[in-house]
Amino acid sequence: MSRIGRMPVVIPKGVTVDIKADDGGSSVTVKGPKGTLNQVMHKDMIIKIEDGQVLVSRPSEAKEHKALHGLVRSLINNMVVGVTDGFSKTLDMVGVGYRAQKQGKSVTFNIGYSHPITVEEEPGITIELPAPTQVVVSGADKQRVGQVAAEIRNLRLLKRNPYPSGSGFKYSNERIRRKAGKAGKK
Repeated sequence: MSRIGRMPVVIPKGVTVDIKADDGGSSVTVKGPKGTLNQVMHKDMIIKIEDGQVLVSRPSEAKEHKALHGLVRSLINNMVVGVTDGFSKTLDMVGVGYRAQKQGKSVTFNIGYSHPITVEEEPGITIELPAPTQVVVSGADKQRVGQVAAEIRNLRLLKRNPYPSGSGFKYSNERIRRKAGKAGKK
């Protein structure tokens, strides 16, 4: 049995989980203080709520069902964590003159191009600028937070150049191996 799939998802106080099963699959709706998330799960997975916990089980030991078991449980857990705590990704800008400014729901990036680039906030996703060279993308939906952060990162991807001349966006927890530059004549 799947180690992840057999663990129950505890429903914290202030969060409601609704499961509606039909022919297309089980529709799971999670409501909490940070918003509402809805996702349709695979039709073969058995999802139940018992004693304040969400339990996921599989109908057989088929390879496909084994693969889906842990996935469905992880998706439901991410939905519960998202509506209670939320998710965030932090990006750092590296480069001379690189900066960002927020005006209302749009963020303008000056990242070395001949023109500034503007990114609009999506519904349910917030973009914050704690420093002019740092961007924090946060929201309840883990997949959307990661997608928006990746799209911002791809505006000017920090090249994987091992020498210190690289500039662009990088995740704050991302390590880029650096080497010393050319020593020159002695």
